[in-house]
Amino acid sequence: MTAAAVASTEAIRERVLDARSRRTALRIAGRGGWLDAGRPVVATEVLSARELAGITQYVPGDLTLTARAATTLDEIRQATAAHGQWLALDPFGSGDGTIGATLATASAGPLATFFGGPRDLALGVEFVTGDGVLARGGGRVVKNVAGFDLTRLMTGSWGTLAVITEVTLRLHARPEGDETLAIGLDDAASDMDKLSALLARLPSMPFACEVVNDTLAAKLGGSGAAAIVRIGGNAESVRAQRLSFARFGELADVEPSVWTELRGCEPAGAMVFRLSGPRAEIGQVWRDALEIAAACPGTLLHARPTRGIVRCIVPAGDAATAALRDAFVRAPTGRRIGERLPADLWPVCSPSPAADRISRGIKARFDPAGILNPGIFGELS
Repeated sequence: MTAAAVASTEAIRERVLDARSRRTALRIAGRGGWLDAGRPVVATEVLSARELAGITQYVPGDLTLTARAATTLDEIRQATAAHGQWLALDPFGSGDGTIGATLATASAGPLATFFGGPRDLALGVEFVTGDGVLARGGGRVVKNVAGFDLTRLMTGSWGTLAVITEVTLRLHARPEGDETLAIGLDDAASDMDKLSALLARLPSMPFACEVVNDTLAAKLGGSGAAAIVRIGGNAESVRAQRLSFARFGELADVEPSVWTELRGCEPAGAMVFRLSGPRAEIGQVWRDALEIAAACPGTLLHARPTRGIVRCIVPAGDAATAALRDAFVRAPTGRRIGERLPADLWPVCSPSPAADRISRGIKARFDPAGILNPGIFGELS
């Protein structure tokens, strides 16, 4: 597969127009760190935007920042920290991930518990469609005019509709207090239901709340399944949150670096997918995940009780792949979302998310020649 990096929006537009004229499929990439995510792409050329980087506008007084697509999350963190602000996006992986890829894949981490994901924090987006049209949705300020929300449409489109070139983001002020706690769980499935009920009653949601299984807890330096909670706000709010969680179980203060370790816990080549269900059924979703973990030794599990999601990280290997295939075939597909899987597991993991008439129509409108990331949604299988 041939690859070429471009350094300007106009160069991206020219590459797209050229590929369209030759009916040549393009694999859209940023820094290339997430190319093993999603279904296999059927393309002969790579369009890399890794040179399209840098913050183009930052207005601390408005809590907004605009950056080119290949700007790393670490670069944005460093720039905003100097003004006591932050971008509350912490997708899994390293800080070398780019804002364009984060938006394109709608990737979010533990902070989504309080702040939401990319759809909630992206105010505007500039992009080049499969027709070579340069367009912008949203704006550079928090208040926007009403209309078709192109920013949200591009979020999670995985580069199938357009090549994202620039993103405008909503920032937050750094809180006065920011603490991380751990609560040991004797029976994680039952405790998960109780924890979900507690979270629903709290007057203030924690910044993050993740439940980890024994295997992941050990990797993070703990012992036994636990809930890891990040609380923040002013001093009074932090005290009130500590009291609420203290009623649930014994609290232990944890170094904040645990969140970086959690985001980077995936072994190389691991198979990653999510199980989901209604928030009220998170305990059962956890039990389903434990069955998979029992069949695949070394599996790491972490759950977000506020979202009804359990993320499963299964070490690579022939035995684990066979066990996953069996588990996928036996269970309904509706509650599984793949992240990183071998090509032969995608068809049995979950159906294509873009097989419906509306999705096909949108694809035809933005990329009529079908040259952008073909296959990543399983539409070619």
